[in-house]
Amino acid sequence: MVSGFTFSSDSTRIDRARVHAWLSEQAYWAQGRAREVQDAAIDGSRNYGVWNENDEQVAYARVVTDAVTFAWLCDVFVDQKARGSGVGKMLIEGVIADLQPLPVKRILLATADAHGLYAQYGFAPSEDPNRYMVKHLAQA
Repeated sequence: MVSGFTFSSDSTRIDRARVHAWLSEQAYWAQGRAREVQDAAIDGSRNYGVWNENDEQVAYARVVTDAVTFAWLCDVFVDQKARGSGVGKMLIEGVIADLQPLPVKRILLATADAHGLYAQYGFAPSEDPNRYMVKHLAQA
């Protein structure tokens, strides 16, 4: 692991205010996400984080899963001050290790800019991208 940092899958440790600020203000996929929406997403997901030696959260990820057939890795974020230190790798390794004992056969994710990171852990483009479809719902 990375010296000075700790990974955890304990959802009670998540700094919800910090995660909301990161995602709603800095993440291209979640700009403007409301706090109550983020809190509901946290409550309905498996959550992961990395903390520095001052017990400040420096990274976050969540997985939407039924823990049997499907897992979607999303909202992966590393604080700008911690980037380049191996924290992102620590986060992804921890998530995969936590999901490994489950009977889930595949983990899906979407990324615009971190293909290289995920490829190091066996993620690859879909063998048949024509099989996957998306429906966007209008927001109320």
